[in-house]
Amino acid sequence: MASSFSAEHAHTPPAPHRSLWRMIDWIWHIRGEVPLPAGQTADEAFGKLDPLFAHAGTIHARMGNHLTMTKHDPLAQDPLAVIDAGTMQIEAAGDGAILRYHLVSRALLYCFLAPLLFLGVGQLTAALGTLEKTPIEDKADKKKDKQAEIQLNPVDKFLGAPAPEKPKDEKKDGKDKKAGGDKEKDKFSPTPAYVFAGIFAALWLLGRLLEPWLIRRLFTRQLAG
Repeated sequence: MASSFSAEHAHTPPAPHRSLWRMIDWIWHIRGEVPLPAGQTADEAFGKLDPLFAHAGTIHARMGNHLTMTKHDPLAQDPLAVIDAGTMQIEAAGDGAILRYHLVSRALLYCFLAPLLFLGVGQLTAALGTLEKTPIEDKADKKKDKQAEIQLNPVDKFLGAPAPEKPKDEKKDGKDKKAGGDKEKDKFSPTPAYVFAGIFAALWLLGRLLEPWLIRRLFTRQLAG
């Protein structure tokens, strides 16, 4: 099916910024090459790869030894489900030929950006907890000062005036305060955000290490028939 899309053109900036872009695009771009079996032509090679482009949501176009591909909402059964676009080209190399590919994965990009988002949320939550903690401490100090003021003066004591009511059990108040403090601490705890940041960071690292190997193995097997 014909398509004017080109991964190189769609995801590569103008020439002056290309070197800087290349320094960061490895985060979600996968590049590699696979040697073709001896004697295999470009037509035969792309014929072997055709089943990979027959999945729902995949659009590809071929011009000579060059092929472009895009994917929209691929199914989970698609072996290239994590890939959104890419280009493939067969070039001569010594006595044989190689398949060079350049693939783009937004899933890798999202997994890379998600930890930064959750770290920001964690920092904001911690800041809110600090702001909330100050009024609670001030209120507790005022209550303590008020209890200290409720004392029987010497004259009333001499006249036999009844003693003021005892303040609540400090131990019990301490437990209540601790329970309330724990609730406030849980309310503004950055821990869940940091946990999610760690999960997505691990997913990106695993995907970045595993996907290039899986894709290379997939193409090698397809070309070998």
